[in-house]
Amino acid sequence: MFALWLSALLHLYIGWRIAGDLPGTWPALVLGAVLVATAILIPLAFFGRRSRNRAAADRASWAGMLALGAFSTLLPLTLLRDALLLLAWPLGIERMAEWSAIAVPLLALAIVAIGFVNARRTARVRNVEVPVAGLPAALHGFTIAQISDIHVGPTIKGPYVQRIVDAVNTLGADAVAVTGDLVDGRVSDLAPHVAPLAALRSTHGTFFVTGNHEYYSGAHEWIDELRRLGVQVLLNEHVVLRHGGAQLVMAGVADTSAHHFDPAHRSDPQRALHGAPADVGLRVLLAHQPRCAEAAAHAGFDVQLSGHTHGGQYWPWNLFVRLQQPYTAGLHRLRQLWIYTSRGTGYWGPPLRFGAPSEITRLRFVGAA
Repeated sequence: MFALWLSALLHLYIGWRIAGDLPGTWPALVLGAVLVATAILIPLAFFGRRSRNRAAADRASWAGMLALGAFSTLLPLTLLRDALLLLAWPLGIERMAEWSAIAVPLLALAIVAIGFVNARRTARVRNVEVPVAGLPAALHGFTIAQISDIHVGPTIKGPYVQRIVDAVNTLGADAVAVTGDLVDGRVSDLAPHVAPLAALRSTHGTFFVTGNHEYYSGAHEWIDELRRLGVQVLLNEHVVLRHGGAQLVMAGVADTSAHHFDPAHRSDPQRALHGAPADVGLRVLLAHQPRCAEAAAHAGFDVQLSGHTHGGQYWPWNLFVRLQQPYTAGLHRLRQLWIYTSRGTGYWGPPLRFGAPSEITRLRFVGAA
């Protein structure tokens, strides 16, 4: 109930600060209608999921999430406008008040439109070269195709997933890594939409680790379903891959929040590496959240592949992710450990991507000079 009252007050704030400065009556009426619509539709994105009619629930989610995207863009733009007006107040703000009131909804509309197109298109391939000291010659050029944070659910369905699979299969990767937050919903509702993952192709197969959203969606059932599809799930464990006469450890940990749902799933990079051969040429850890990096470095991994952040997904929220995670996106170094954080291959919530493009990542390992 508090969230509904807060949403209503914030909608009123936008209307109060913008509508009165718009030229003429019609622009103010249009803005008011939009704000009333978003205030009504946003709760549908969450309450609509309780409907037993899945088609109706998905339509409610579509409408509500688009409304949430519009509102969450209008609000920071309105706050930014107020800050600028405050700074400009000593100089006189009459004309600035009018044109900035026009600019806010137009900018919001542009961000939502561009962000929607970016979110719904198939993620582009991002090529990343990772230099690893002491890498055996046989592993030089070893490639991993990483996909992450697809969030199959009310607005992301089988055709979207199939396009991702088709793109990954063109890369000819040695392995495929799925670094969590694959789903937002139960196996009973979403199994057909995740089924395309069975067609992923690589030399050594597909490996998966749980993200926080798997635990909201019935992690144990999803683990069974992914194994049924031929995906290897790594829960604080590893496998040894033999490639061209050399060995590589592919390890994975459960999400850092997993122990709140199942104590047996507590994330543990040390345990994931336990029993691995001492002479392997490369140790790779799949960990949904970048914050695992310190524990991964301590355990002795060479590389950690993560997701979770979405790179912030869309402006201005991409500016705040670094307050919650040590690495927002891209390749970083922590002592001997390389950390790559994917911006994600799908999206969560509002179907928007602005300033944080989705990606399918092709990581290529090379010997360090």
